[in-house]
Amino acid sequence: MKQKLLDMLESRKDEMIQIRRHLHQYPELSFKEEKTAQYIADFYKGKDVEVQTNVGNGYGIIVTIKGDKPGKVIGLRADFDALPIQEETDAPYKSKNEGVMHACGHDGHTAYMMILADCLIQFKSSIAGTIKIIHQHAEETPPGGAKSIVESGILDDLDAVFGTHLFPTNPAGEIGYRSGYAMSGRAYFKLVIQGVGGHGSSPQNANDPIVAGAHFVTAVQTIVSRRINPFEMGVVTIGSFDGKGTFNVIKDSIEIEGDVRYMNDKTAQIIDQQMHRITNGIQEEFGVTCELTYIPDYPPLYNDPEITSEVASILENANDPAITKVAEYPMLSGSEDFSYYLEKVPGTFYYIGCKPKGVENAYFNHHPKFDIDEDALLVAAKSVAHVVWKYVGE
Repeated sequence: MKQKLLDMLESRKDEMIQIRRHLHQYPELSFKEEKTAQYIADFYKGKDVEVQTNVGNGYGIIVTIKGDKPGKVIGLRADFDALPIQEETDAPYKSKNEGVMHACGHDGHTAYMMILADCLIQFKSSIAGTIKIIHQHAEETPPGGAKSIVESGILDDLDAVFGTHLFPTNPAGEIGYRSGYAMSGRAYFKLVIQGVGGHGSSPQNANDPIVAGAHFVTAVQTIVSRRINPFEMGVVTIGSFDGKGTFNVIKDSIEIEGDVRYMNDKTAQIIDQQMHRITNGIQEEFGVTCELTYIPDYPPLYNDPEITSEVASILENANDPAITKVAEYPMLSGSEDFSYYLEKVPGTFYYIGCKPKGVENAYFNHHPKFDIDEDALLVAAKSVAHVVWKYVGE
């Protein structure tokens, strides 16, 4: 029966591509994916499944496929939001929505998952357990969609959860995995420094927030270099220093925004504490007023070692011509709200190579020229099918 499922997926590869191209043409930003969600929900109309819409804090959709036999309950997640990027590819199916683009492959995630789900519905009589398809909104923008879906309680019965992501670092056919901590956690910060404005010729009558801000920019870099274990991963990035004014005027206030990455909760706590300590020091040293907003959003992504090892073994021994290589990847400094599912339920999140054919250095995710080899859609669908059958196959 598993081979029949795999054969069915192969026969429907063109449908995956068609769906992906449709979604690519009509991308929608996080929390605004109304038409995308409707397109997904319409796909399941008339099918022998339970469909729940508007799950979580947006347009999340849960499709429940109940097998004819009892067994485990597993979750399969695909996200469907796009990014605020103006597409620069020459694809005939390029985005028709100005300033919005599927530059991270979520269109591909959704396309393969829809066809995989439809095929699994047709094999319900051979499924021993329940499969919950998680069509998730708003992965790109904190607070994200995953946390709210988890908090809804709709996934409380899961025994395991699985997710994939398209990455153009490797060609279609190659699959990467990572056991344990695999992707970084993330936090956002914004610092408003209030000084006293004045004339550039008379600094003694003012209190320059730019000078204080410059010290902050330098000081926070010492958090990683002097407070974090050298064997641990930590990044503090200043992404915006809004202090533009006039050349002979001392600003009254400035704003600094940035991004923090970390690979475990201990490092996250140290960076948080030191960020506040440095801010208090700047305030005291320069006599300015500081207002620090520090918001941890996505936690580090932790793949269950036992399940990850099992999934790697399943894929390595699949004897599937679509899967040409399975390899362990290094930790990635990017972040993913799939981490919220893994905090609740053991599971794993792995990577699907999608480098366009004939390209030596592909554009990475979030680039305006990002594109994929659409053969990767079938690779993703078949790889997840192998895993599903191991867990809930007859």
